[in-house]
Amino acid sequence: MLTTQVALETRLALRQGEQVLLTLIIPLALLVGLTLLRVVPLPEPRATSALGTVLALAVMSTAFTSQAISLGFDRRYGVLRRLAATAVPRWLIVCGRLGGMAGVVLVQVVVLGLVALALGWRPGAGSPGWVLLLVVLGTAAFGAVGVLLGGSVRADIVLAVANVVWFVLLFAGGVLVPAAALPGPLAAVVQLLPSGALAEGLRTALAGGTPSVGHVVVLLVWTVVAGGIATRTVRWS
Repeated sequence: MLTTQVALETRLALRQGEQVLLTLIIPLALLVGLTLLRVVPLPEPRATSALGTVLALAVMSTAFTSQAISLGFDRRYGVLRRLAATAVPRWLIVCGRLGGMAGVVLVQVVVLGLVALALGWRPGAGSPGWVLLLVVLGTAAFGAVGVLLGGSVRADIVLAVANVVWFVLLFAGGVLVPAAALPGPLAAVVQLLPSGALAEGLRTALAGGTPSVGHVVVLLVWTVVAGGIATRTVRWS
């Protein structure tokens, strides 16, 4: 039942045009643009730095923005309430959604990795393990925040807030512009955001370095805190 539910959630996510635009088309366009166009200053090789940025954006888009909007509208139209009235256990519904989200992230990592290889990125000796760990932690952190927002706020408000937060984090949250290039106070704040921790950690790992323990701690704290609040505030309708 769980396998069926995960496969269903993954297919539903990949069938929606706006979801594919947000989770695949925009990250792919950004990866190619950042690598080939020198609009944003990035360390060489540019494909390596661009991949870290785009992977962070992809995880944020899927685990936070798409998840929050999808959950908000499923609540609004009574989808979750109807599912809860069937023989499908509630835990399986939740795990199915999380598994579908993880499936989309896996597709993103594979597609973006293949395109980055074609653009000149070459994985370092220790980077795959760190990248996998950071992607998992980033997915958990953003997923917890997405469930918290989508499960406790009205759908129309979720749509507005999720998109505004996506743009703010993209341009001022350490994703597109590294924290080191931001003004001092803002740079300090960005280091404590899941977007900044994930993007900086991925860029470091993909360049062959070792991410800071702080990056891992920040993602874990956001996962635990947001997840804990979500378990108490999420509503089915």
